[in-house]
Amino acid sequence: MEWKEIAGNWVLVPHKQIGIVHFLGGAFVATAPQLTYRWLLEQLAEENYVVVATPFVNTLDHTAIARSVLNGFENAIGQLYAKSLLRSRYLPIYGVGHSMGCKLHLLIGSLFNVERAGNILISFNNYAARDAIPLVQQLNFNPGFSVEFTPSPLETNTLLQTRYEVRRNLAIKFTNDTIDQSEALVKLLHQRFPGMVTLKTLSGTHTTPLSQDIQWQTGSNFTPLDAVGQWFKQEFSRDLRQLRQTIVQWLNPVSML
Repeated sequence: MEWKEIAGNWVLVPHKQIGIVHFLGGAFVATAPQLTYRWLLEQLAEENYVVVATPFVNTLDHTAIARSVLNGFENAIGQLYAKSLLRSRYLPIYGVGHSMGCKLHLLIGSLFNVERAGNILISFNNYAARDAIPLVQQLNFNPGFSVEFTPSPLETNTLLQTRYEVRRNLAIKFTNDTIDQSEALVKLLHQRFPGMVTLKTLSGTHTTPLSQDIQWQTGSNFTPLDAVGQWFKQEFSRDLRQLRQTIVQWLNPVSML
């Protein structure tokens, strides 16, 4: 499989297809998801999911971004069908988001009429602009001048409580992630859809989904340097592979039997 650019999205199309993943990344790494999240997304494609990763540039208007990335995704799907690259009209669609990408999927599921088999929300956070962007905090010291995301954190929570329509959700948090707010999100979603929300806590940090697997080739003779390299590879990639396994198992529990 090779990455294809289709309607402004980066797409992986496996020959066998069991579902579609719409991926949205974090605020400052979402402009090139085929690079920043390459290993994780290619692993999902290896599991026979069509991957559509939609780039975006962060602004204060998160509603506008949600509308834009949804339009981009739907345009890509339309072109994939037009080119006969998708072999079934009934592939389930899953939203997968990291950090800000989670909020965008939540807004899509609250504001627009979409059909989703579920959402996977990794390292969710819903901070106010003054907490998320240091420069905004300085600007807000000026009386009468206030900058905030649209919708604000409170408005986002209200939308989730009243209008969010994606019933099945997996929230993933990492043990060493100081900006994660997944537990608060899960409480809100449980009120909306009792028993349909799962929270998984994995070892790792906020940037674990951005990690890339390290390839270490040993020489003809196994040396102490090779031993160090193999150990480093195992330690470095362990959290990333655990994330992959958790996502794949939730998407298709039968695949792990």
